[in-house]
Amino acid sequence: MPYEPIRLGHLNQMLSKLREAIYEPIAKLNVTAWVTPEPVPFEERMSGQQITLSQGERWGELWDCAWFCFTGSIPPSGSDAKAVLLLDVNGELCLVDHEGTPVQGLTTINSEFEFTLGLPGKRVVELDHSSITVTDGTFELWADAGNNDLFGKYQGGTVKEAMLAHCHEDIRSLYYDTEVLLETAEHLPVNTARRERILQSLYDASIVLTEFTPDRIHRAKQLLNEQLSRRGGDPVLNISAVGHAHIDLAWLWPIRETIRKGARTFSTVLRMMERYPDYVFGASQPQLYDWMKQHYPKLYDQIKERVQEGRWEPQGAMWVESDTNVPGGESLVRQILYGKRYFQQEFGMEMKSLWMPDVFGYSASLPQLLKKSGVDYMMTQKLSWSEYNRHPHHSFLWEGIDGSSVLTHMPPEDTYNSPAAPRSIAKAEREYLDKNVSSHALMLFGIGDGGGGPGEEHLERLEREKNLLGLAPVVQEPSWRFFERLNEERERFQIWRGELYLEKHQGTLTSQARSKRYNRKMEKALRELEFAAVLAARMGKSYPAEALETIWKEVLLYQFHDILPGSSIKRVYDESLIRYEELLQQTEGMITETYSYIADHISSQEGRDDSTVVFNSLPWERQEWLCFNGQWRKVSVPSMGYTVVSDHGDREVLGEIATGVETDAAALETDFRVTTKERSMENDFFVLTFDENGGITSIMDKLEGREVIQQGQLGNNLRVYHDEGDAWDFRHDYSAQEGMPLILNDIHEFRDGPKVGLSLDYSYGESSLTQTVILTEGSRRIDFDTVVNWQENGKMLRTSFPVNIRTDQVQCEIQFGSLSRPTHRNTMWDFAKDEICAHQWVDISEPDYGVALLNDCKYGHRAIHNVLDLHLLRSSSYPDPVADRAEHSFTYSLYPHQGSHVQAEIYRRGNELNIPLRLSSLSVPSTDAAEEKLPYTKSFLQPDHPNIMVESIKKAEDSNDIIVRLYETSGTQVKTKLSIGWNAAEVWEVDLMENNMSSLELQNKSDVVLSFTPFEIISLRLKG
Repeated sequence: MPYEPIRLGHLNQMLSKLREAIYEPIAKLNVTAWVTPEPVPFEERMSGQQITLSQGERWGELWDCAWFCFTGSIPPSGSDAKAVLLLDVNGELCLVDHEGTPVQGLTTINSEFEFTLGLPGKRVVELDHSSITVTDGTFELWADAGNNDLFGKYQGGTVKEAMLAHCHEDIRSLYYDTEVLLETAEHLPVNTARRERILQSLYDASIVLTEFTPDRIHRAKQLLNEQLSRRGGDPVLNISAVGHAHIDLAWLWPIRETIRKGARTFSTVLRMMERYPDYVFGASQPQLYDWMKQHYPKLYDQIKERVQEGRWEPQGAMWVESDTNVPGGESLVRQILYGKRYFQQEFGMEMKSLWMPDVFGYSASLPQLLKKSGVDYMMTQKLSWSEYNRHPHHSFLWEGIDGSSVLTHMPPEDTYNSPAAPRSIAKAEREYLDKNVSSHALMLFGIGDGGGGPGEEHLERLEREKNLLGLAPVVQEPSWRFFERLNEERERFQIWRGELYLEKHQGTLTSQARSKRYNRKMEKALRELEFAAVLAARMGKSYPAEALETIWKEVLLYQFHDILPGSSIKRVYDESLIRYEELLQQTEGMITETYSYIADHISSQEGRDDSTVVFNSLPWERQEWLCFNGQWRKVSVPSMGYTVVSDHGDREVLGEIATGVETDAAALETDFRVTTKERSMENDFFVLTFDENGGITSIMDKLEGREVIQQGQLGNNLRVYHDEGDAWDFRHDYSAQEGMPLILNDIHEFRDGPKVGLSLDYSYGESSLTQTVILTEGSRRIDFDTVVNWQENGKMLRTSFPVNIRTDQVQCEIQFGSLSRPTHRNTMWDFAKDEICAHQWVDISEPDYGVALLNDCKYGHRAIHNVLDLHLLRSSSYPDPVADRAEHSFTYSLYPHQGSHVQAEIYRRGNELNIPLRLSSLSVPSTDAAEEKLPYTKSFLQPDHPNIMVESIKKAEDSNDIIVRLYETSGTQVKTKLSIGWNAAEVWEVDLMENNMSSLELQNKSDVVLSFTPFEIISLRLKG
């Protein structure tokens, strides 16, 4: 007779019945809550509004907090089943001990989640739990609650479940046996012996399980053990599994909730480690650890114990999992510097990998930053989200713009929320793009963003899958061991050169424009403050190391990949914008005070106090117009130094200032060679002509006799496009429609000394825009100073410059260099990069002429054919429903030039727009002033090659030595002499962690010769 046909549906029904039989409710718990709008500490847990709750009753609104007290009676002994509590308040709970220390996190089963990756709910608490207090046959349990699910959603705010139950351990164990075997069989090839044997054993067990009696459970388990005990053969692919709980430091919840999510998650991990001895967990982001140290010190001590044991792996080299498109170069250095130092100081561990699972693309500058910081590996998976092209590798060598490379791995399951199920293993083996040359892959399993990381389901599966016949073997181990094994295969991997561009989330280059502006201003202000503080420290002033580190770390926090890109909720920006303003005011105040201190040390001829010190923190001499007491003067200020200027514009020369200031004749406005006339304006380089709506019809380069704007087109073509996307994305084909022009309401002339222009007042819908187009005498820069009151919904504002240039490439500034991208759309790879990131400038050039577009706080660009396009504002409605409906101010500039972007020194022009000269009044020296006086003009640091930029100068982290960071800007090999404006005892080349590498020869006690390869970063330590 034939065998009984085995139906998978029948076996899945058996699995469902087993799951439902694990927990048997026996009594309801008493529930009392004290509700507050914001978290309160354990000591104040009864300070909120007290309510008594039954199952199904509502306890609060979204983001409400509450301290819950659950009480009940201890069940009588005699049952073989284990007593547990089942708790679900439609939010997140953190169980605490009698001192208020987090013990375990719980999450609602209603939480939004991709259920194919697993079920998010954690609701089971064992009755012998350390958070439970037992007195005279009753128990009490306290928990801190947040009325939100894992993704900041409101799930009704009701008590869904508060029960005492029996847990049938034999059924629970059989359930996982059945689940693992059934799913293994489903992923094995049809008609193979292994698949059929597993299915037969499951069918035989289903016949036994007509009732769930202990005897039948035992017999069914014996049947399945026969299949679970079958071991794997010679493995082709080995999978390293590490527990994971990706925690966004802000996203669909405020930062205050992230701190609590961290406590819930980390305490859950610790409890699971007690139950599962093989469990290895990893977590990144020193900021998150530091929050635990500050807010939950006893929990932090428990974490440190597991780290020392080797089962908890601190991961990643950055302070936070930062965006890498928008932050400046020095910001990325500080992310690594502070990140690695924290893990070294707290745990004695050297971080060798960059942990970036969820970042929206990766700058081509990163490989060099990593290599020069002692970071050899990088992990991500986000490129699997690309929309048009599949990245061709999971394991590869990523090479940056300077030629540095790091070994990079993307888990082939393409997720960091793996359910660690047989389907996970099967997918990893099936999808691994480099399995022909590699026998190692990484699996990240668990549920993040407050979900507690791995639950019992992940760990029960892994116990059964260790070396199960039919699956690739899986071992739980820290990721550093995996990377060491993968590194043994590195010679076989392919090279990917340039940026890792994510073909998605291009809207994040523009969303929440005010945050991006503050970030740029803070980066430049911190650079200025450190430069000033180094100079002042040499004159006796204390260097503000602690204050600087505190400010830097908060700026780095806001560079997290869901804050700076603009993809968080409104509250995140309401709070961070306030802090940005406070931080900027604090930093600017420190700059003013520090430069004043330096000015006090500059000699004042005959004690006069009617002069101003002009400081230049850029490494080249700058000649710019400045206004003193209403009179304009053109001042020359040396490289990274200062010049003293008489405020009165007389012909009297102060000390060595003669070469620094023009005579007072230049102060007379009638002598300035800049004019406006109706709809045109002119300086010594250009004549600009405007149409009736304010668009630029012509920019004539007078010296070259060349028209800059493409014939028949409009420059500075301000257009509004429909944009129904969210904070992350907008339609790729937004430009298929021409866009809507703004309405010009008024136009009038502008004049201020050497600056002339036209001021144009526009309106569109509910919004207004005022823009002053400025020409300055002696400058090739055309500035567009802009103020916008933006109140549109579902729109984007862009400006375009169709220029008279033909080229296939656009040069884009990125951190520590520039990147060439195509202006054509020949392939799908080109097409996908329609919106591109650049920092202070983009440039398209023919060999002898080009045009750059500069900006002071924008990042989203488009360059197609001969059109340079800048994305100015968006107004998405999710997750912030009023994103950027506010007043904005920004400047962008057009810079037509002779030669290429290198010959025109465009990187200097971008920096000059973003880093103004600083002024400080020269005061009368006091009688107790320092004896050593400075001359009237001085350079403290100067490279003699035009392609070298000094990115930063700061005090060393662990000494009073000076760190100077320079880089080559043009992509060429360069030798330069660096002149130091004080006697240095020693000069050392150091890595980005400020470790000495090699001693450099000093010439004349103040000069050192440096050789750069293309885009190379060199950091120096100056001693003495």
